[in-house]
Amino acid sequence: MSLSAVPLAAGSSPSPTPSESTTPAVPSIQDAHESATQAASWVEQNWSTWLAIGLKVLLILVIAAVLRVAIRRAITKLIDRMNRTAQAVDGTALGGLLVNVERRRQRSQAIGSVLRSVASFLIMGTAALMILSTFDINLAPLLASAGVAGVAIGFGARNLVTDFLSGVFMILEDQYGVGDSIDAGVASGEVIEVGLRVTKLRGDNGEIWYVRNGEVKRIGNLSQGWSTAGVDVTVRSSEDLDKVREVIGAVGERMSKEEPWNELLWGPIEVLGLDSVLLDSMVVRVSAKTMPGKALTVERELRWRIKRAFDAADIPIVGRTPLMVEEDIAADPTAGMAAPSAYASTTSPQSQAATPLTPPSVTK
Repeated sequence: MSLSAVPLAAGSSPSPTPSESTTPAVPSIQDAHESATQAASWVEQNWSTWLAIGLKVLLILVIAAVLRVAIRRAITKLIDRMNRTAQAVDGTALGGLLVNVERRRQRSQAIGSVLRSVASFLIMGTAALMILSTFDINLAPLLASAGVAGVAIGFGARNLVTDFLSGVFMILEDQYGVGDSIDAGVASGEVIEVGLRVTKLRGDNGEIWYVRNGEVKRIGNLSQGWSTAGVDVTVRSSEDLDKVREVIGAVGERMSKEEPWNELLWGPIEVLGLDSVLLDSMVVRVSAKTMPGKALTVERELRWRIKRAFDAADIPIVGRTPLMVEEDIAADPTAGMAAPSAYASTTSPQSQAATPLTPPSVTK
C-alpha cells in the first residue's frame, strides 16, 4: 500500500522538511533583553577604566600642546633679542667686526626654525609614546628595535651622520654663509649654497666645488670682519722719505673722500714705514683696512694713484736689479769633437792587447 495510507502513531508529529530545518531561529524579546543587560553590565564594569584612560590621554595632549607653545614662544623671543642686539651694534666700531644685520637676521631665523622643529618633534614624539603606554602597549620591543636600527644606521651611514652634524654646527656657529669667500682646505671660492651635508663653492675660474661638511677640517673665511689692503712701493734709496710720505698721504686722503672708495675703506690709508732697505732701493709699506673681500680692488686702485702721483712729483719707482747677461763667448771649434780613442793607434798597448792571437803553424 502507499505511504500516504500509513496511519500516524498517537502523539507523534510529522518530521520537519529539509527547508524547515535550515531556517535560523528568530531571537525572542527575552534573548534581546538578556544581551542588552549583559552589554550594560560590561559597560558599567569598565566605564571607570575607559574614563581614566581618556583623561590620561587628554591630559598628556594638553600638557604637550602647552609645552610646545611655550617653548616655541621662548625660541621666538630669543631670536628677536638676537636681532635687536645685532641692530644695536650695527654702525659702531664693534659692528664692523660682525656680520651685517640682514645676514644675522637670516641666520637667526634659520636657527629658530630648526630649533622649533626639533622641539616640536621631541615633544610630540614623547607624548605619542606616553599615550601608547596608557593603553598597556608594551613599548620595550619597539624601543629595542628602534635602538638596534639606530645603531645599524649609525655604523652603515657614519659618513652621512658626520656630514650632517658638521653642517648643523657650521650653521649654528655661523662659520660662513652664502656670498662669503672661504678657504676650506680641499677647495676655495665663493659660497653659493650651504646645506646640512654639502657646501657648494664657486672657484676663481668658475668651477663649482661640492665639499662634504665632514671633510672640512679648517675654514678660512675671507669675508667676515675686515680685510687689509697692503701695497709695497719701491723707490731709490736716495729719495727723500718725508716727500714720499707726503705724496702717499695726499693720495690716501683724496681717495678716502671719493666714491665708491669712501665706502670700501674702513680706515685711513697709512704709511707703515720702511719694510726693507737695500743698497740701491728701499720698500715703503702702505696699508689700509677695507670692507671684507675688497682688499684686492683697493690695492689695484691705490697702486694706480700712487704711480700717477709719483710721476707728477718726479719720484721714480724702481724694481729689482736686472740680471746681468753674460757676453757670448766664441764657440770652441773642437767642443763638439769626441776625445781621441786609445784604440785609434795600432801601436798603443790597448790596441795590441785587443789584437787577436795568431794560431801557431802546424809542421809536417
